[in-house]
Amino acid sequence: MKEYTLPELPYEYSALEPHYSAQLLELHHGKHHAAYVTGANATLDKLAAAREQHNFEAINQLQKNLAFHVSGHVLHSLFWLNMSPKGGGTPPDELAAAVKESFGSLDGLKSQLTQAALNVQGSGWGAMGWEPVGQRLVVEQIYDHQGNIGNGTVPLLVLDMWEHAYYLQYKNVKADWVTAFWKIVNWQDVAQRFNKVRTLDLGL
Repeated sequence: MKEYTLPELPYEYSALEPHYSAQLLELHHGKHHAAYVTGANATLDKLAAAREQHNFEAINQLQKNLAFHVSGHVLHSLFWLNMSPKGGGTPPDELAAAVKESFGSLDGLKSQLTQAALNVQGSGWGAMGWEPVGQRLVVEQIYDHQGNIGNGTVPLLVLDMWEHAYYLQYKNVKADWVTAFWKIVNWQDVAQRFNKVRTLDLGL
């Protein structure tokens, strides 16, 4: 099986300025995201060794570590694609219709996701995902990198609210970071992801 690898960014570190500084993006991608990739691969190695030795005394911690690092890797990989130097504006037609159906309007989505992100307790994320049983878009809070999300929900748009995601540039004014994020959202990426997952059937 292949190892997890740090994805290259689809733009230069300076491409999202002034909304997201090159220094912050380089640190966030090259250090923090890379650490989750390293952690995921190291945990897989430890789980393989535990199976080989039939020694699962540390199974709870290993499973927790795997969830933490893999979720961190997935969310960050999605986060980079959710932003673009040509971002902002409004979603394409089909996604726009789904947003209106689920949240009343684009402003309704922005308002709910903004408040969900700003009110995460401790470290975490705000996210918009597709909930396949109800066939609807939902806003969720993600604590650390997992938790408080519906099983089966697929993230489409994620907003990193860990301090390492914004503090170097925005200090403790989280609201300014969220305002800046909406100016660089890559709605085309979100729409492509939406079109892929909207047919997901959990067979329930």
